[in-house]
Amino acid sequence: MPKLSKELQNEFPGIGGFSAGNLWLMSQFYTEYQSVEFLVPLVREISWSKHITILKKCKNNQERQFYILSTKKFGWTKNVLIHQIENKTFERYLLNQTNFEETLSEKIKNQAYLAVKDEYTFDFLNLADEHSESELEQALIKNIRGFLLELGQFYTFVGNQYKVTVSDKEYFIDLLLYHRQLQCLIAIELKIGDFLPEYKGKIAFYLSILNDRVKLPHENEAIGIIICKSKDRTIVEYSLKRSTMPIGVSTYNTSTILPKEYQNLLPSSAEISDKINQYFEVTKTPVEHS
Repeated sequence: MPKLSKELQNEFPGIGGFSAGNLWLMSQFYTEYQSVEFLVPLVREISWSKHITILKKCKNNQERQFYILSTKKFGWTKNVLIHQIENKTFERYLLNQTNFEETLSEKIKNQAYLAVKDEYTFDFLNLADEHSESELEQALIKNIRGFLLELGQFYTFVGNQYKVTVSDKEYFIDLLLYHRQLQCLIAIELKIGDFLPEYKGKIAFYLSILNDRVKLPHENEAIGIIICKSKDRTIVEYSLKRSTMPIGVSTYNTSTILPKEYQNLLPSSAEISDKINQYFEVTKTPVEHS
């Protein structure tokens, strides 16, 4: 390879990219991608440096497909791409727990799957292990740029402790965001302990109010996300089963370490392919208004 590198540099003086190391990467890239049918069409979609980042950091071909498509679709820079890979975004989207399949219309539910992660990494907060819900909320507000980046593309901040009034009684939504692509309000309820079934009723109450009194005529119905410190996945499943409001239940962590049990929870290869196809069908079908 060093000899070939020297010959190419002599043949094309002034043109970079022919170092021995780069040639090895080209060879590895070709070897690993050329026989993978769903990766070959994606070769031209992102820059070489981003392809190499994915090649080095991801060994699973479906994971590579996810990050190539995400980088193209959301315009991730190389640094953002590295951040997303290190934060295990692929796994966290695949495992998210929502009832969107039953509660959202066909025209937006595939896009909505990408609006909720199973776990959020708030390692930028520098919070003590023991903290209150108010401290968590204030830390997120003070680090709003990092918070919105971790949530994902298209989120904008509306307010915290957002006041809604019903029958002269005041209620406060922890965080109210807006998702530009889904064109809907996102209500977030923060909890520092385990998920409890009664949290679903509270967020559903908020969503009803937002839909009736805050949502604009051209917007889609609001979505709720409950972010807890921990959750029992079976309890979440039963809690969301009969709900008519679109709700997701996620956890948060203040470190980048992915729980060991995640690997055992990942769906089959066929299910992963189906989910990825659903996620990125949005590239062909724009979101419509309700």
